[in-house]
Amino acid sequence: MHVNKLHPWRLSYEEAVRVQEQLRHKIRLEPLTKSIQLVAGADVSCERNNRWFYSSVVVFTFPELELTEEVNASLEEDFPYIPGLLSFREAPVLIKAFQKLRNTPDVILFDGQGIAHPRGIGLASHMGLILGLPTIGCAKTRLTGKHGTVPEEKGGYSLLESQGRTIGAVLRTRKRVKPMFISPGHKITLKESIRIVLETCRGYRLPEPTRQAHLAVNRFRIVKSKHF
Repeated sequence: MHVNKLHPWRLSYEEAVRVQEQLRHKIRLEPLTKSIQLVAGADVSCERNNRWFYSSVVVFTFPELELTEEVNASLEEDFPYIPGLLSFREAPVLIKAFQKLRNTPDVILFDGQGIAHPRGIGLASHMGLILGLPTIGCAKTRLTGKHGTVPEEKGGYSLLESQGRTIGAVLRTRKRVKPMFISPGHKITLKESIRIVLETCRGYRLPEPTRQAHLAVNRFRIVKSKHF
């Protein structure tokens, strides 16, 4: 799978912020150009006081959501945890996993933000530029922006706004459970992002691609960590 090498990864805080400021202007929020056949979910896991990171990418048929492929990767990483710079900590091990894929997904869902980010480029947007593919941010918590009341019914949402701009939606994926913070990452619109997230939910708060990626990476971490 092709990966665009946009910048080095061993950067200082100031250098990483400059990279974000430069890359955010390359993000394109535009309608999908083809029908979705394969949808992927990606997640990262790590242990406290341990520099090893683990990633899993799972690929499903769409809309049936039949699992077709799962890949995993591990990598030792020392970039510190800094709010707003998550991609510099998680992207390298994600890239390693994506490079193992035999099939290229049409859309990828990430456990993280898209453009709903203080500098407009969260993990999903950053990875979208790296992979050159449509991506969606599916975050459990809000990083920035304000929103109104979210209807209790599944599918209800409130737009997430920041500085007069719509950056995402606070979406109820299951009746009377905490909503998800959905934002387009790259090469997709917010409307399409909401639709795909809802169509990939199977009775849980998390859409199935990221839920299964979360389960997969934790299984992988438990097995691999026994060898370190």
